[in-house]
Amino acid sequence: MENNNVNAAHSGQFTIGSDLTINRLGFGAMRITGSGIWGPPDNRREALRVLRRLPELGVNFIDTADSYGPNVSEELIAEALHPYPAGMLIATKGGLTRPGPNKWEPNGRPEHLRASLEGSLKRLELERIDLYQLHRIDPEVPMEESLGVLKDAQKEGLIRHIGLSEVSAEQLEQASKTIEVATVQNMYNLSERRWEDSLTWCEKNNVGFIPWYPLSAGSIESQGVIQKIAKKHEVSEYQVALAWLLQRSPVMLPIPGTSSVTHLEENVAAASLQLDEDDMRELSASSD
Repeated sequence: MENNNVNAAHSGQFTIGSDLTINRLGFGAMRITGSGIWGPPDNRREALRVLRRLPELGVNFIDTADSYGPNVSEELIAEALHPYPAGMLIATKGGLTRPGPNKWEPNGRPEHLRASLEGSLKRLELERIDLYQLHRIDPEVPMEESLGVLKDAQKEGLIRHIGLSEVSAEQLEQASKTIEVATVQNMYNLSERRWEDSLTWCEKNNVGFIPWYPLSAGSIESQGVIQKIAKKHEVSEYQVALAWLLQRSPVMLPIPGTSSVTHLEENVAAASLQLDEDDMRELSASSD
């Protein structure tokens, strides 16, 4: 696939809520931070280049969180792209605290979530966050309390749409009694499909499903199938994995992340890759 025709628009479009239409292949901004998702990136200049390349490649959906860095990812996004291009959706998350590198602890207390939201608004230089997602449900806090503070902020005009992360279909039904769920962000890839029921729920309700960690190669068997199909199409294994996600469901919104412009362009090129029925059948069977 030639780089001069690389554009995320080839992945198709999806409308979040009823008013935010994006190209389905987005960008996850976790990897533009330091080792352990902690502190600044090793190559700050390249991280900024990656972010500035996104609109040129048709990527108009960026997913981040206050816990990435913490704060670093949001700050870099604003530095690189503010004022944001028309149609660019910056989604962020709150609800995880960071005691250290590679350490994550849920905090769904209303006062924490309110402070997190206000911090994200300031760092991203926004008056309203178009998509704000609860990063984790805190087992120590009733879900209704965590979602309630986000619903209040939505009424104030500080949040446009609300999403959830790492949730079951049962939890989504429960959450829907408090908020209108706009997106679900769960770990999902060719070999990790334990949230299949959540994906089905999203399809039934026309809710965007954002798979994080989308490029896990999985088992030796699935790796072999991916390599075979990649060779057939003369593309990379990563591109096959992304194309499979895009063709797996019309509500799927993959957000592969990287700190390299070259790797970014390779990921976005996957939007143009069309797997045939045999490819899809083999890939799906290899993950069973």
